[in-house]
Amino acid sequence: MPIKWSALKVSEAADKIEEFIKQAAEPLEQARDVAREAKNLPNLPQYMEHDLNSILGELERVTGGEHSWGDQEHYDGSIQCAVDRVRKDIPSEAIEQAQTSRKYGSTQSLI
Repeated sequence: MPIKWSALKVSEAADKIEEFIKQAAEPLEQARDVAREAKNLPNLPQYMEHDLNSILGELERVTGGEHSWGDQEHYDGSIQCAVDRVRKDIPSEAIEQAQTSRKYGSTQSLI
């Protein structure tokens, strides 16, 4: 059964989403650094440290980070994982067919 939606356009949208994620990564990393520094402020109340840990947790959940155990292996954040799921769910043959059609134009079968 032919696919009625454009797999190629979805793939291109995933590329654009990923590009914007990459652009947002540096400011989010800077926000993470500031939150880490704020946790080291002298005489910081425990509830403030808890609030800053919440911010850090959210930043790492979304953007990825390092495992806090073992060998400090990097992991992808939830946004990147979602983009990866989109790519995984696109049938590769549908993208290939769309790219071929775009390259050579669509022709109707005589049969």
